Amino acid sequence: MADSNLIRSLQNIVGKEHVLTDKEDLICYSYDSTFNSCLPGVVVIPGTTEEVSRIMSLASKAAVPVIPRGGGTNICGASVPARGGIVVAMHRFNRIIEIDTANLCAVVEPGVITAEFQRRVEELGLFFPPDPQALNMSTLGGNVATNAGGPRGFKYGVTRDYVLGLKMVLPDGRVLKVGGKTVKNVTGYDLTKLLTGSEGTLGIFTEIIFRLIPLPEAKRTLMAIFDDILDAARAVSATIAARIIPTTLEYMDREAMRLIEASRPCGLPVNSAAAILVEVDGSESDVPVQIKKVEEVCRKEGAREIRVAASEEEANQIWTARRAAFSSMARSAPTLIVEDVTVPRSMLPDMVKKIAEITGKYRIKVAILGHTGDGNMHPIILTDERDKNEMQRVKQAIDEMFRAALEMGGTLSGEHGIGLDKVKYMEWELGATGVDIMRRMKRALDPGGIMNPGKVLPPEDN
Repeated sequence: MADSNLIRSLQNIVGKEHVLTDKEDLICYSYDSTFNSCLPGVVVIPGTTEEVSRIMSLASKAAVPVIPRGGGTNICGASVPARGGIVVAMHRFNRIIEIDTANLCAVVEPGVITAEFQRRVEELGLFFPPDPQALNMSTLGGNVATNAGGPRGFKYGVTRDYVLGLKMVLPDGRVLKVGGKTVKNVTGYDLTKLLTGSEGTLGIFTEIIFRLIPLPEAKRTLMAIFDDILDAARAVSATIAARIIPTTLEYMDREAMRLIEASRPCGLPVNSAAAILVEVDGSESDVPVQIKKVEEVCRKEGAREIRVAASEEEANQIWTARRAAFSSMARSAPTLIVEDVTVPRSMLPDMVKKIAEITGKYRIKVAILGHTGDGNMHPIILTDERDKNEMQRVKQAIDEMFRAALEMGGTLSGEHGIGLDKVKYMEWELGATGVDIMRRMKRALDPGGIMNPGKVLPPEDN
């Protein structure tokens, strides 16, 4: 429980009804989609930038940790209050302030739900491509904080590629505005890009300007079915090598399909080794040509069957099942660990093979999904955190997966972020110099170290 004087001060800022102190309420803000958890001292729910500014000024003077929180859907521990303190819940910031059709952009508050924003802009014939798995629950501010991606990242990029400007409250309470509605902006350092993906360690977003693009005229979905997991992985690489740029290019192995089908039956080929889902979009004339090229590549790489969705309803059924993958799999094991390893696309067959070797070595159960068009693999470990022996093997397997990905020229995270879970690997990828530079940036903006402590950066040696 936070200090009573601090609680009274917070109540004076936002009102008693927007300050939570009961244990039952605090538990709701103690965890995210990982198995990390820690009770905050207090939860405060501001409604204006001025209120956030006053909260931060108060926390800075009191040297109390502050943890910004959106939908809490991240899966790397980024919104867990690892050192207690004040959770600043941003769900009252839920306005779409403006959709500017003349300048193809939108001004929003960070608590807007991703799917609702996409629906609103598509009603106007516009398109906001970033589509994280949890889009029906995730907030736009959380997407910016973690630089969220999703299946459409292959063709359209990730959240960072659509952020034009930000309003952010700094740890000392000052308000910073960066970027704007212009497409071109090369004034000084690119602070917009620096702050995007900062996982709440540098400040709290209160307003975001997003770039929008025209909604594609048409789209088609194809499923290619394989009897060998490496053939499926090679089909992904071959599609890209053939200069085909699908909207999405997703990989599922047999275990993943079996678990999805058990929960949400949609006709996935559970008797095959793997399948890839491909969506193409574009003009009415171009889409049939693209889907035909993808089909030819997949057959050449050994696909035993090709299924092209005959209707939008049939395509939506497949993609709805794919989006429900994590919740479907959660029914099959007490603990679900969704990892996020990314390699150059040409290395996908090697990474798939390596994951199979590692999981066999450590005797753990894994299903593999992946946004393989951009080299992003999601080994989903089905385990039980109460089994200490198995959890030790799981940790060793995860270490080896990340080591292998880095040796292949990959990265620690394609879209989930670092949070608590990958802090220990940061120097593996960035080296001591890279970590030192990031620490210097953190100290420059947050000298008291109060913003989301313990995330992204490993602790300094004493």
